[in-house]
Amino acid sequence: MQNIHSQPEALAALKTRLEALDRAGGRRAGAGVRAGSDDAFAPLATGVLHDLYAAAPADAVAVNAFGLGLALRAAGGRPIVWGLHEMMAQEAGRPHGPGLHEMGLSPRDLLLVRTRDVQTLLAVGEEALRSPAVGAVLLSAWGEAKAFSLTASRRLTLAAETGGAPLFLARAGALPCPSAAETRWSVASCASEPLEGGAPGRPSFSATLLRRRGGGATGTWIMEWDREQRTFRPPAPLSGGLVPLAAQRPTAASGTAGRRAA
Repeated sequence: MQNIHSQPEALAALKTRLEALDRAGGRRAGAGVRAGSDDAFAPLATGVLHDLYAAAPADAVAVNAFGLGLALRAAGGRPIVWGLHEMMAQEAGRPHGPGLHEMGLSPRDLLLVRTRDVQTLLAVGEEALRSPAVGAVLLSAWGEAKAFSLTASRRLTLAAETGGAPLFLARAGALPCPSAAETRWSVASCASEPLEGGAPGRPSFSATLLRRRGGGATGTWIMEWDREQRTFRPPAPLSGGLVPLAAQRPTAASGTAGRRAA
């Protein structure tokens, strides 16, 4: 995992890294989806902007992990550029190597750029999106900021069209606002089912599609992240029937103690 800090030379360093990727990787192949697919995430086309909002400030980690999963799906093995606002890192924590491995991400495929302000974060996104060698871009920011304007989202969309990679803009501590995004999502963490032997379950998310450009169906999906397949999938069905909880039974007996949230 290559890490670039937001010093004055950060954008110049990013340009140098991206030029090296361009020379080594060439143009990114398209990753279109089949028309009429029942995949809940089929609308997440490449070369466009997708807005991801944490349903509550406590879901900041979930919206970042969800965005990273979407980026992994879209990148097709190509490098991912992750721009991380320093305020987001302070509130939700910095990326952790073992955690990225659990998501199925190889550190060599991630270029992490940490920025102190939103303006630099947006500039990083534009620069990365113009590179045809980049598979996907994830920008993570905390809080409201005037820089997240409709004009800024249009600039990002144009940059995404130029390079062909999708941009996932993950925000926490902010309310959804108008933008040029293709889709807008609200993301929350969700309890997951333990694996065999009581091992922690897969990261699980509740993802609500709030808006799709051009109209179309919206809804809420409960999805687990499958790191082996690098994709989201519906949770595995519970084994056996569900038994009503007796009124006098302790809450812990419900079997939810072994769950964990993304």
